[in-house]
Amino acid sequence: MNQENTAQNPTALGIAVLLADDHPIVMTGFALSLEAEGMRVLGQLRTPQEAVDQFFLDRPDVLVLDIRFGAESTGLDAAKQILQRCPEANIVFLSQFDQDALIKETYRLGARAFVTKDCDPAELAVAVRRASEAQLYFMPAIAERLANLSVRGDLSPQSLLDERSLEIFTLMAEGLTNVEIAEKLELSPKTISNVSQAIKEKLGIHRPALITKLAMKHGLIEP
Repeated sequence: MNQENTAQNPTALGIAVLLADDHPIVMTGFALSLEAEGMRVLGQLRTPQEAVDQFFLDRPDVLVLDIRFGAESTGLDAAKQILQRCPEANIVFLSQFDQDALIKETYRLGARAFVTKDCDPAELAVAVRRASEAQLYFMPAIAERLANLSVRGDLSPQSLLDERSLEIFTLMAEGLTNVEIAEKLELSPKTISNVSQAIKEKLGIHRPALITKLAMKHGLIEP
């Protein structure tokens, strides 16, 4: 293609992508896969703040953004900053965790796609292409889970519990006793005992291990 045609058609240069992930091996692997598909990887970033700063410098067609960075700031925080200033930004979230609540939150924020890190690289390429066209993309497994949520209704702790009960449930899932929770929240042990029992009844679970498992599934605590 001659230079004149390339200048008139920027997409001929390939989709411009920024990658942000704190696992360099994973990021480099995806970068090579995307470049093999004819895309241009503008940079590989290690922190959410780098992702925000570089996004506004490079203005990529698509930002592929990890969710968990092992720091206080997350990919979700970075996406919020970007989308507040640039609502048309095309963001594809990448994560090793696929909890229902996490998936829903990414799409609620305005992401174009949610892709798991164990996906086939070709699937990430499809997600990036769709995102570059400002279209939503759902991996088949993700689409099925979201459809099931729609049919069953949202049975997550976030949906079923009020703010205080959810806070207590999360502390229960972390393994704190009623006395420890009472001290942390400056409430009486009797109050915590009553609320924790009501939480168990509402969620239909009583064993500590199942409480922890449910909290992990819905992204309330780290695996």
